[in-house]
Amino acid sequence: MYEKNHYVKAIKACKYFRTKYPDIDLGPEEEFFSNATEEIKSPVLSTDSNHDLILKRLNYEQFQRKELCKLRDKLEQQKKVLQETIANRKKFLSSLPSHLKALKKASLPVQHQLGVLHTKNLKQQQLAELLPPPLYVTYSQLFAHKEAFGENIELEITGNIKDALAFTRRLANKDTATSTNLENSKLEDDVPDEEEDDGQRRRKRPKKVPGMENLDQSGIYQSHPLKVSLHIHDDEASNSNSAKLITLKFEYLIKLNVVCVGVEDSDEVLPNSILCNLFPDDAGLELPQQSAKLCIGNSCSFDERRTLRPYKWAQHLAGIDFLPEVSPLVSVTEDPNMETVKHSSILSALSLYRQQNRVETVVQRIRARKKSQLALE
Repeated sequence: MYEKNHYVKAIKACKYFRTKYPDIDLGPEEEFFSNATEEIKSPVLSTDSNHDLILKRLNYEQFQRKELCKLRDKLEQQKKVLQETIANRKKFLSSLPSHLKALKKASLPVQHQLGVLHTKNLKQQQLAELLPPPLYVTYSQLFAHKEAFGENIELEITGNIKDALAFTRRLANKDTATSTNLENSKLEDDVPDEEEDDGQRRRKRPKKVPGMENLDQSGIYQSHPLKVSLHIHDDEASNSNSAKLITLKFEYLIKLNVVCVGVEDSDEVLPNSILCNLFPDDAGLELPQQSAKLCIGNSCSFDERRTLRPYKWAQHLAGIDFLPEVSPLVSVTEDPNMETVKHSSILSALSLYRQQNRVETVVQRIRARKKSQLALE
């Protein structure tokens, strides 16, 4: 009885033994019979069939764990190699901007030699996004004509980038504030004004028109920080290093909403002699829009001292279209025999307008005038 109790106690201790991982059981018998090798299933480890099966399953579990440990060591080595590779690539990526900057600087002579100024063109395209709409239209038309027809011209955007960014932000904030004020004004319009009768009795005083000397102080001629420079080269030479004939500068006057153009760095006594009357009745001293005339007063013309003037063809290039003060359909005479003459005059005026609107015509006329001036000199 003492020996029996000893065996029963040992059996209970083994049966209720608490392992480190109590939730992990042996694999299913189906998996053992299907995946275990014959080296594990063939030997007889015990006379008891159940105990023999348990021992074989334990051997199979041990074999699986050894294989998993080998796989874990292999994966740990691969992880270490990958971590070293990632560290090297991060180090390379951190130093990549400096390498690209050095490469860009080293490739500039090659770009100049081959005539492919990729770096300069990329910078100019980024600056073009900060241009006001009229100057952007002018830049786009000139750049498209150069790319499509191979015109021997060069474009450059100059000016203060910080001021242009500040102006763009200020304009965006102003548009937001304007929309808010419009909503508030709609609400205020519904409220009756108590002083409406008193306001009608008062005589309205005419606004004072500033004089020519006060226009600059009032900011009428304030221009956008960025400007577009057009370099016109001689078309007779085939290479890109041909002689530069003239450089024009385009600027946008914010309050007048006009585009002005003039000869840049001119040593002539009359710097506007080449651009003056490039097309008939276009001396650049008359503002093309009525709104601009109201800003400076009907009695005042554009300042003659300024070298950059609002020519009509410059407004056409900038996409600023405006109606003439007198319609071309209005005829002075009522003679029916003059219908043909009137029709032909309208067609010629439309043809002239289309020619003024083309970049090719403007560039050709400026180039021809400059060549004639150089020949006379």
